[in-house]
Amino acid sequence: MSGKPGTFSGRKTLRMYKRLFCIPFIVLVAACGRPASSGKQVFRYNVPEGISSLDPAFAKNQAIIWPVRQLYNTLVEPDEQLNIRPSLAKGWDVSADHKTFVFHLRTDVHFHDNEIFPEGKGRLMTAADVVYSLQRIMDQATASPGAWIFNGKVDPVKGFQAMNDSTFQLNLLQPFHPILGILSMQYCSIIPHEAVEKYGKDFRKHPCGTGPFSFSFWEEGQALVLHRNPHYFERDSAGHALPYLDAVKVSFLDSKATEFLLFRQGQLDFMNDIDASFKDEVLTKKGKLKKEWEGKLILDKSPYLNIEYFGFLLDTSKSAVKHSPSAIKKIRQAINYGIDRTRMITYLRNGIGYPATAGFVPMGLPSFDTAKVKGFRYDPEKSRSLLKEAGFPEGKGLAPLRLLSIPVYEDYANYVANQLQQVGIPVQVEVMQKALLLEQTAKSEALFFRGSWMADYADAENYLAVFYSKNPAPPNYTRYVNSAFDKLYEKSLSENNDSLRSLLYQEMDRMIIDDAPVVPLFYDEVIHLVQPNVQGFTSNALNLLELRKVKIRLSPNP
Repeated sequence: MSGKPGTFSGRKTLRMYKRLFCIPFIVLVAACGRPASSGKQVFRYNVPEGISSLDPAFAKNQAIIWPVRQLYNTLVEPDEQLNIRPSLAKGWDVSADHKTFVFHLRTDVHFHDNEIFPEGKGRLMTAADVVYSLQRIMDQATASPGAWIFNGKVDPVKGFQAMNDSTFQLNLLQPFHPILGILSMQYCSIIPHEAVEKYGKDFRKHPCGTGPFSFSFWEEGQALVLHRNPHYFERDSAGHALPYLDAVKVSFLDSKATEFLLFRQGQLDFMNDIDASFKDEVLTKKGKLKKEWEGKLILDKSPYLNIEYFGFLLDTSKSAVKHSPSAIKKIRQAINYGIDRTRMITYLRNGIGYPATAGFVPMGLPSFDTAKVKGFRYDPEKSRSLLKEAGFPEGKGLAPLRLLSIPVYEDYANYVANQLQQVGIPVQVEVMQKALLLEQTAKSEALFFRGSWMADYADAENYLAVFYSKNPAPPNYTRYVNSAFDKLYEKSLSENNDSLRSLLYQEMDRMIIDDAPVVPLFYDEVIHLVQPNVQGFTSNALNLLELRKVKIRLSPNP
């Protein structure tokens, strides 16, 4: 079976399909397809890229975050509107100086039954577990990619304290309003020390948490199965125990075309995103479901906290930057005005996403306001006028710009290059592998490059930190420096009034538009395909997979 889209080759693929979807020792899955005869509700989805760990300290991408979210809980979590709500903590108090947070923990939460505990029974979760879990993220020996979340914010020794079994205290070095958002990240999942002590690095494949589902089976590259946690602490509004599902089954087929075929056949309950190879088959150019698919599947769309953009390196200590046309602000602004983002969304994305015409902070966050932050609209005449003001009328004498992209975004890069050519700005597209581009941007060697920023937590600060001059690359890949911006950014960190903080965010975003260190292209959109018999499935702008209240209406016949 090939990993290329659109391939589904004969008997070899069929044998692999049977092996993946008919694993005999997964007791909840009888034969192939839905286990209707057992009456069990099994939610099935596929992860083409696979997963490397179930240790929350390594939950660095969506593929890992999704199963980790089912296995573990954090102190707090975002709701559907991305407001922070209690989870393991039932409430918290904040000191007057906003540097001390006292969390009052639930006293009815147990870790999953596991051999690491006496008689295999999961013990009570306490504040000491919170301290252990958060200190472990900062411990260099853990080598967690999430270690950065507390850097410069929390003292690794005195920052986390267990006042008693049900009270945890967080001490910040200075006020940092988005800290609750950080604590909701999957890195901050609460784990038992016994699991790490027993398994060491193999904890990655022996997870034990407090979440709605517990670990059952993982054959890497084949399948992952989670079972309902019968002792889960949460209940719905009617008092019924959560979750409703009996199991979650994850497969790892690496072909999106094969994944789509299995979804069409009812062998998967959900698909994340739609591959370019079959977008036209399912969606209209306006992003609507085509009539022939109505009733056969549900199209679930919502704003996604991710922005795609092109960035300019502005580090003038580098000779190449000094001599590049992109060092001139009016050239950068001309580039921004020379791109028809609406047309790009329509023809390259089948209407998925929104043109980025209102700043760098994307839709889905409270501070997003098209009236207060006006970005770049398509105005080729304005683009030509700026070129002339910059000393390059009709682009005469303007050296070509080299735009670095990755293969999956080559179409976007070529589209932009063609559009800019029409206003007199020559652009040469160079495609390279993602790892190489990341290396070049981190070393400040890429002058004009494709970039994206997906929110780690639901706060505009996460996007504006990309331009804070004291931040390295990442996140400040452009090496943007603006002292007025830095002052506003630092002020926003200690502002506790949501309305005032949003005003600061908007002022910073307007600065970014004016200085144009980036070319915002589009605000992304969560897009899911869901089977009609799946009930209670919801989305949010972080694209977190929420399965606690999902039900599957089983067919009355096998």
